[in-house]
Order: sequence, then structure tokens, then C-alpha cells
Amino acid sequence: MKGSCLCGAVEYEIDHISMPISHCHCRSCRKSHAAAFASVCGVMRQDFRWLKGEDKLAAFESSPGKLRQFCSQCGCHLVAHRENQPQLIVRVASLDDDPNMLPVAHILTSHDVPWLQYEGLPNHPEWPPGR
Repeated sequence: MKGSCLCGAVEYEIDHISMPISHCHCRSCRKSHAAAFASVCGVMRQDFRWLKGEDKLAAFESSPGKLRQFCSQCGCHLVAHRENQPQLIVRVASLDDDPNMLPVAHILTSHDVPWLQYEGLPNHPEWPPGR
């Protein structure tokens, strides 16, 4: 399964997702993605490889020992990891291929902000009528 950044400068490939997809609501995910939550999954390091643009990667240590890697050209957040852990946390939205799995949970919802409401809102397949 392949993934890439927004501008296409960085590409990666994974062989197998080892931890299910979750929607993380923690403050650092919300801030780093400028979104209400980040959809993430775990991939063992041996099942992940950069295909292109590794020299375009930048990193930010968002908490002690945790590096968030993103494309230095377009800013697309791709993975996060801690050096002492065997898995990478892949940003599911950066996948180009369908992971063929559904999310199992919303996590760290205690970090939600008052404006966030993700249940019970109208759902529009495209722009809302009249837009």
C-alpha cells in the first residue's frame, strides 16, 4: 500500500498495518494537522519504507522523544514515531490506497474543544445545496 504527501515530493510504502485505525483527538494531533482529529494507524518499522523524497522530510519533536515527520515543501504530516518503539504512527489520510479497514475508535476525546461536534451533523456527499 502506498502513500504520499500533498505535493508528491515524498512517497512511502507499507506492507501491513499492524495497529487498527483510530481517530486521535489529542491537542498535538489537532494542532499539527489543523483539524479536529487525525486518523492514525500503526505500522511496524520493518513494514515501512520511503520510496521517494526522504531528503525532503522535516521533523518536529512535539513532545519529549516523539518526532512528527512531514514534507518540508507542502507541510503534509506523514508519520510520527519514538525511537524506542518498534512501530511508526502513519497518518491514514496520506495513504493513496484504501487500507481496507475501518476505524475502531475515537481516542483522547478528553482533549476535544467546545466547537467540535462530529456526531449528528448533516452529511453532504458534495457541497451543501445552494452553495
